[in-house]
Amino acid sequence: QVQLVESGGGLVQAGGSLRLSCAASGLTFNNYAMGWFRQAPGKEREFVTAISRKSMFTYDADSVKGRFTISRDNAKNTVYLQMNNLKPEDTAVYYCAATSSITGYTYKVAYNYWGQGTQVTVSS
Repeated sequence: QVQLVESGGGLVQAGGSLRLSCAASGLTFNNYAMGWFRQAPGKEREFVTAISRKSMFTYDADSVKGRFTISRDNAKNTVYLQMNNLKPEDTAVYYCAATSSITGYTYKVAYNYWGQGTQVTVSS
């Protein structure tokens, strides 16, 4: 049974930082690219960032470029999202996801497995 478990969310002031983690089990982690998505109240779930299987490539949404960094540790079956200079508009539930696809990382439909999400709230 595949499980993706996010952690590290919380309440932070604008300009602050958070680091999210996503621990994967039940799958061969280095066979999957990993992504982070987020969903704010009343909005569609949107792509944030993704990383290829061996960390050779990363992809970022324009809204987070220069502020968020995705990384992974294949030995620990974990993907991370370092979020700096947070803004109130970053407030959302953040989900990690795993895809066996080699393309289309920015599309929700490409992902095979999803975590339950972790809440990030940025106060102004």
